[in-house]
Amino acid sequence: MREQCIYTMLRGIKGIGRIFYRFDIQWVHSSPDDPWRNLRLVTFLNHTSLYEPLFVGGFPNEFIRRIAFKGLMPVADKAIRRPLMGFFFRMVAKNVVTITRKHDHTWEQVLSTIQPDTMVIVMPEGRMMRANGLDKKGQPMTVRGGIADILQSIPEGRMLLTYSAGLHHVQIPGQRKFPRLFKTLRMRLETVDINEYRDRLMSRYGSERFKQALIRDLESRRNRYCFGLEQPVVPMVAMSSSFVR
Repeated sequence: MREQCIYTMLRGIKGIGRIFYRFDIQWVHSSPDDPWRNLRLVTFLNHTSLYEPLFVGGFPNEFIRRIAFKGLMPVADKAIRRPLMGFFFRMVAKNVVTITRKHDHTWEQVLSTIQPDTMVIVMPEGRMMRANGLDKKGQPMTVRGGIADILQSIPEGRMLLTYSAGLHHVQIPGQRKFPRLFKTLRMRLETVDINEYRDRLMSRYGSERFKQALIRDLESRRNRYCFGLEQPVVPMVAMSSSFVR
């Protein structure tokens, strides 16, 4: 019952999003065969706004259904405590685990909740970028090491890397304004085989340097693909109807 409610809510967000926004979502390289099959990890890079669930408007129902029925998402306790948004975040995936942003028992709960068919959705930077390009404390937006624990907990499958252009043109964190409508939401996608990707980093850098190598690689991909999306790459309504069914 919970899963069906989540799926209905996400489909509703998709419907509303497609009324008020345009979507420019494309693959970094050519689209892989059956790109939504066997996804075990989704990494959302360039976290800029609490309105980022609007991006589901550009994804197929197959992917949305997997979030609702197989998704696991760690959410910061600060977000869960928000009066209205907290309820929404509790319903954003099948399993939502409240975390403290520290490597403590809450993070261990995330790892212990991963099952053979779970799809983990994570924002590896762990906080939002403000209008000045830094986090709330004025620090650079870096990838945190928890994603290394997740990659080492998932033996096989594929990782979907999502590179967001950001949503500051829709809503800037800290500004109490109604989100701007009729904007274009831009994102690039890439998939990698988890086992091959992990083994490549392990063989090159060793287990002791794996976490730092992973952080550098993800930050490099983010800088390459996220920060060149301010202007349209292709004409508007870049998504084909077959992509978003």
